[in-house]
Amino acid sequence: MRALAGWLWSAALLLILSFLVLYPVAMLLLGALTNTNPVVDGFGVYDISLKNFIAVLGNPNVLLALANSLIVCGGGTLLAVAIGLTFSWVVVRTDTPCKRFIAAASLIPLFVPPLVAAVAWSILASPKTGLLNTLLASIGITWRFNAYSMFGLIVIFGIYYAPYVYMFTASALRNMDPALEEAAEISGATPIKTLFTVTFPLIAPAIISGMLLSFVVMLGIYGIPAVLGTPADIPVLTTYIFKLTNWSPPLYSTAASVAIILMIVTGFLVFLQQRVVSGRSYITVAGKAFRPGVMRLGPWRWFTLALAVVYLVVVVVLPTLALIVAGFRKFLFIRSIASLFDMKQYSLIHFERLFDNPLALRSIVNTMEVGCITAVVGGIFAFAIGYTVNRTKARGRRGIDIISTIPVAIPGLVVGVAYLWAWIGLPGGLYGTIWILALAFIARFMPDTIKALSTSMLQIHRELEEAAWICGKSLLGTIRTIVLPLARPGVIAAMTLLFILAIRELGSSLFLYTSNTMVMAVLLLDYYEGGNVGITAAFSLVQTVLLAVLIGIAHLLSRGRTDSSSVGRAG
Repeated sequence: MRALAGWLWSAALLLILSFLVLYPVAMLLLGALTNTNPVVDGFGVYDISLKNFIAVLGNPNVLLALANSLIVCGGGTLLAVAIGLTFSWVVVRTDTPCKRFIAAASLIPLFVPPLVAAVAWSILASPKTGLLNTLLASIGITWRFNAYSMFGLIVIFGIYYAPYVYMFTASALRNMDPALEEAAEISGATPIKTLFTVTFPLIAPAIISGMLLSFVVMLGIYGIPAVLGTPADIPVLTTYIFKLTNWSPPLYSTAASVAIILMIVTGFLVFLQQRVVSGRSYITVAGKAFRPGVMRLGPWRWFTLALAVVYLVVVVVLPTLALIVAGFRKFLFIRSIASLFDMKQYSLIHFERLFDNPLALRSIVNTMEVGCITAVVGGIFAFAIGYTVNRTKARGRRGIDIISTIPVAIPGLVVGVAYLWAWIGLPGGLYGTIWILALAFIARFMPDTIKALSTSMLQIHRELEEAAWICGKSLLGTIRTIVLPLARPGVIAAMTLLFILAIRELGSSLFLYTSNTMVMAVLLLDYYEGGNVGITAAFSLVQTVLLAVLIGIAHLLSRGRTDSSSVGRAG
């Protein structure tokens, strides 16, 4: 009976995963192999062939978009590696003061929506009206910042996705035995030579893994190239896919073909990243206890601290100030620095216009609703998968693990195209409802949620569950009374992460929203593309404040849970 229940449970999870992941991907592939218009024809299979792929691969516009994607993401990745690796070394291996501050500053960009970052830098570094260029002109400098360029895209990608490299390399540096570094120093190697010939080569797998992950994430981003690349006529794969669906008539089959190509490239990079992570040729963590060596920088420690301050100013302070100026100023045109501080030029007019628009209020409500559904349903489903894969011997758990990991290789924009193909042709289906957005987000971020939850569950020793079973507890009873209470901080953190990711997601939403299901990220892009810079900045501030409040609440919940746990242990 128990074996039958295990089979039924695995079958149910596989069925749900097929509904969330396999069916949309299969429909996307079918769309790429046909010339069917899902809006007009609904479900139908006509002339399955490779014509679309052949046409796409021979299209110079597609090849240009692919080349631009590789250049922008490649350059951004190199910059992200330089920044992330530098700060991980500063935090873990030097005596730089305020290292907690540096560690926090290194992770802040993870919580900045890409679209908001791009809008802020378009206000700061527009070649003609950018605030930074106005400042340069006021002091007689003729050189100008230009965010609307290939270099601008590379820099923005690099500074905002450096945290991925930081997380991998900081962990590797903490776990690395310093014996080889000490041996190099005894042999007469200088600290800098030791760093580049011993330390960095030893953590090469972590560097490569963070680099590949950063590249994969950048490759699927739509907001930054849409805001900064489109004015400079720099198409990338994500913007080109969206452009295909906006033509008249929409080229859905061509868009599906390009989306499949993007998914294949991303999947290959994810495969490489997983191979690097699973490699064992660079193991440096031994069974003996050790403490990572700390390099004494002397007066240079103030320079490394200054680097962290500059980074924080560039990724947080300057963009926030730009949004505040543009959001509260009546007109963004600024003749001189003196006029920037003229309080008569500031008002709440953009916020009043924003909240006078019923669509803006509806988008906020819809975003909160989608975020809650995604967090609750996605969190429960991810917990079920994580527990089945990591804590049971249920048949089929390997297949469950593989299918639930597939979305790692699918960029958000491709998820949107896949769900468009899967549901728009079904009369009375999910398309046009809040639920299709929530399901797309659940599928999109499933691997991240499962990973976060699995980490918490793996910290719980199996002996506790076995003791509950010996005492007569059922499986569900054990989960309810033992596993969930102990894993609750991880569950709360994972669901909060899922909520935050859902309310800032743009790529998956672009193909799935309607006027009744408009979300904040899409409306923000609409305001920007409509030339309403003041309202765009005001709405960006609203979204930023909302995210900050949510992150603060999550932090308090986590701290409260930790404090109560500490009191319980003390009692």
